[in-house]
Amino acid sequence: MKKTLPLKVSISGVRGIIGESLTPQIAARFASAFGTYLGPGQVLVGQDTRPSGTMLKKAVLSGLLATGCQPVEVGVLPIPTILFLTHEKQARGAVVVTASHNPPEWNGLKFIGAEGLYLRRSQVEEFLDIFHQGEFTFVAAERIKSPLQEKNAGELHLEKILSRLKVKAIRGRGFRVVADCANGAGATLLPQLLRELGCEALLINTDLSGHFAHQSEPVPENLGELCRRVKEFGADLGLAQDADADRLALVDEKGRALGEDLTLALAVAHVLGKKRDPVAVNLSASMAIDDLAARYRVPVIRTRIGEINVVEAMLDEGAVIGGEGNGGVIWPEIHPCRDSLTAAGLVLEMLAESQKPLSVLAAEFKKYHLLKDKMDCPAELAFRAVVELRRRYHSEKISTLDGLKISWPDSWVHLRPSNTEPIIRLLAESRSAVRSRRLIERFKKEIKSIIRKLA
Repeated sequence: MKKTLPLKVSISGVRGIIGESLTPQIAARFASAFGTYLGPGQVLVGQDTRPSGTMLKKAVLSGLLATGCQPVEVGVLPIPTILFLTHEKQARGAVVVTASHNPPEWNGLKFIGAEGLYLRRSQVEEFLDIFHQGEFTFVAAERIKSPLQEKNAGELHLEKILSRLKVKAIRGRGFRVVADCANGAGATLLPQLLRELGCEALLINTDLSGHFAHQSEPVPENLGELCRRVKEFGADLGLAQDADADRLALVDEKGRALGEDLTLALAVAHVLGKKRDPVAVNLSASMAIDDLAARYRVPVIRTRIGEINVVEAMLDEGAVIGGEGNGGVIWPEIHPCRDSLTAAGLVLEMLAESQKPLSVLAAEFKKYHLLKDKMDCPAELAFRAVVELRRRYHSEKISTLDGLKISWPDSWVHLRPSNTEPIIRLLAESRSAVRSRRLIERFKKEIKSIIRKLA
């Protein structure tokens, strides 16, 4: 008998498999709860390219209309663009139909507040209370507004990015670029951004049908075509987005995938070279960020995993740059959110000003090897295992901000029980791939031993 995966509900929204855990009825219920939470006013509604997106969008429109909101449909757009537009247009909030890098059979909903930010933890709790209690504020027929549609809304986002970059310097280099949009929402704006920056661009996987040419997460194993095309085209670099275009990975002029962490490191190095203020990243971002902060003598603020956690720290501490190590660059000069378009602009500006190839810039960073893994474990046992590991390693340098992170001078391991799945996530980084793998395997073995004793 086929096992149905449950709906995943977290601080970043909800995700599920279409026709199983995520249905139009559930989407309408979430939209009704969100409309009740926001109150009457305009709410932007966008989506990524998944074929199921239109179905869910209609359900979202129904839920918002029923609670007196006026939906403004902005179509298929990158999620950072919708975050930006929510604030720019002073909307009450936004709902985006997207499942990020999940496979095509998945879809989901992301909820955005009036600041153009994902909901904070306390806001999520209040919103979900409304959802679970079913206390929706439905309005009478005469108070139901007609939905609006806005075309080419993404132009405002591009204008803001271009206004903050040294466009003349970038155009002067005449970069040759291969861009892999993963058949996702980034295909609506990245080609135009590259044209505005004077790049000769070879665009691949720009079909908006939602049928992904490969798994849309921009990790090296999914970028084989991009690496090959960069070499064939004689490009200066390759750019890879995920499905909703908040993450960016790079391929150098030799056709080598550089890993998502380097995108953030390059952006941090470039911005700190101009303005020396704090940097904010999550606990799992590479030690390369610490190296840069030490070079420029600025503090690094480490946060829990999750974009909103990094954004809150950036706003509180006045950070000039930040992000997550999965290729999610946050430059508040544009908007405080992960943004692949902004990241692409910063990398091109860095290349233009340095007059160095991307491979040379990459080689200037210490080489770290960050590995990610996971292991099955029931939620209760996962949390108890982490508590036991905290006790065993209390004399080491540890952080309990988000699970357990144990740090040594040249390496670290981060263990995080999932809030949505019966697994423990394990991340390890060191100067050696072998050392990182050994750390992962060592702690897997130790966790299994603890679980056997607890079970």
